[in-house]
Formats: sequence, C-alpha cells, structure tokens
Amino acid sequence: MQQAIDTIIISTQGQGLYEFTRAVQDFVSAADVATGLLTLFVRHTSCSLLIQENADDDVKTDLDGFFARLVPEGMDWLVHTTEGADDMPAHIRAALTQTSIGVPVSHGAPVLGNWQGIYLYEHRRRPHRREVVLHLIGDR
Repeated sequence: MQQAIDTIIISTQGQGLYEFTRAVQDFVSAADVATGLLTLFVRHTSCSLLIQENADDDVKTDLDGFFARLVPEGMDWLVHTTEGADDMPAHIRAALTQTSIGVPVSHGAPVLGNWQGIYLYEHRRRPHRREVVLHLIGDR
C-alpha cells in the first residue's frame, strides 16, 4: 500500500470558484499510485470544495447567483456578525456544500468525467490564502 500527502495553497481574490484540477492531477501523477482513493480536504470553514463542470463559465456564474439568492448577506436574524456581513453566510454556504471530497484513482490518474473539474469555492468577499490537503492511498 502506497500513501502520499501534500497541501496545496490556493490564493483567492474574493467570492467564486477556483479550479485546481491540474494541481490535483500533478500530485496524483507524482505519487506513483496506479489504483486508489484520493481524499481532498479544505482546512477552513468559510469555503468549500466542489466537483463541477469546467467547460462553460456560465455554470460558475449561475452557481454564484444561486448561492447569493439562497444565502444572501444582510439577513438581520444572524448573530455571528463580528467578522463582517459576508462571514456567517459563508459558513452557511460551506455547510450546504462540502469540505472534503473523495476521487477514485485508476491507471495513475483521478477518475473524472469529461467536463468535471475540481474547485475551491470561496464564499468570502476578500482575498484569502486557502489550504487544501491531498491524501492518496492505493497500490502501484
């Protein structure tokens, strides 16, 4: 059984989806694992991880619009407001999505569909430096 672990740093410029599929593919390729499971985990509570279409940027626009309508800023009943108007909505959006995803690995590559990409979904308005831990376990 082989294992590999690394942390990818993703610098965001505010709300939105940041694709990092290529970095994941490079990590898996360098790990010398033919078949296994890759786990990705983001070490923050106001962003999340998604596997989503990467062929049409309108998908990202529509996802941003959906979450802005589903969890808008300025809800007057929120109690946690000390970190800004976007903070608690960001926590709610992260709770509705996911902070960890698993991706199968076969023939030394992540098994993704034709139009699937791996994204960090930043829910805060200001720039952040986000850490995503990659852990791969499998056989050669």
